[in-house]
Amino acid sequence: MELRAGQVAVVTGAASGIGLAMARRFAAEGLKVVLADVEESALEKAAGDLRAAGAEVHARVVDVGERQQVLDLAESAYDTYGAVHLLCNNAGVGSGAEGRMWEHEPNDWKWAFSVNVWGVFHGIQAFVPRMINSGQPGHVVNTSSGDGGIAPLPTASVYAVTKAAVVTMTESLYAHLRAEHARVGASVLFPGPHMLRTGLWESHRNRPERYAKERQRRTPYRSLDQWETAMRAAGKEVRFTPVEEVAEFVVEGVRADRFWLLPPSEHSDAQIRARAGSMLERTNPSYLESFILD
Repeated sequence: MELRAGQVAVVTGAASGIGLAMARRFAAEGLKVVLADVEESALEKAAGDLRAAGAEVHARVVDVGERQQVLDLAESAYDTYGAVHLLCNNAGVGSGAEGRMWEHEPNDWKWAFSVNVWGVFHGIQAFVPRMINSGQPGHVVNTSSGDGGIAPLPTASVYAVTKAAVVTMTESLYAHLRAEHARVGASVLFPGPHMLRTGLWESHRNRPERYAKERQRRTPYRSLDQWETAMRAAGKEVRFTPVEEVAEFVVEGVRADRFWLLPPSEHSDAQIRARAGSMLERTNPSYLESFILD
């Protein structure tokens, strides 16, 4: 897809992190940007900063787990700009689950699936039919993660399961779009290749009451800074990928019509080979052993 000034990009989870970086990068290409986020104050600041930099912006508070709110977002985007060319289903949350899977609270899974899986599905249903019917070139980018999208980190299993679902959903979307000979492409994004400084670690701040924790956590939530400090204290190297690099990678991938927006990484490539080998050889998943806790 050729990105041109005047086209319209919709980004969910757009008030911070990867979403905001993508919105800024699209605006730099001259695209009009529709920002959607559940956090109103952060959304207002993001929209204000983009407008101050000369971007044309439409912002709307949206909980992507609520189907009607995503449908309303689409109505608002089309009412405002008359078209949508690029859709980035990027909103995501951590689950806050602790312990083993059989110890998790159902609400941890319900909340994570509501945003990370249903949010992507709602976005596809709200926007893709109109994008196809317009006859114009378009593209959908769904944000996954190496955690789950490639191989699960068992200590974050809820998140991993949701991100694995995003990969399969996007593969299916790609196949359906090709079967319809649509002028709309699809990509699945694996942000990285290293850690990212985003608000995902503090996503519990926006957890809705309907998915509230049923019991008090055994340990306090840990911020990214606290995690980084602990890793360095343990002598482990911590590397970060700037979110701006992720946004640039997305722009390049959309232009090239690449499905796998998966940055080169020896670690990720080794995981992919180990998992594929385990499946082909019908062996137990030894590639998980380095993550398994006593």
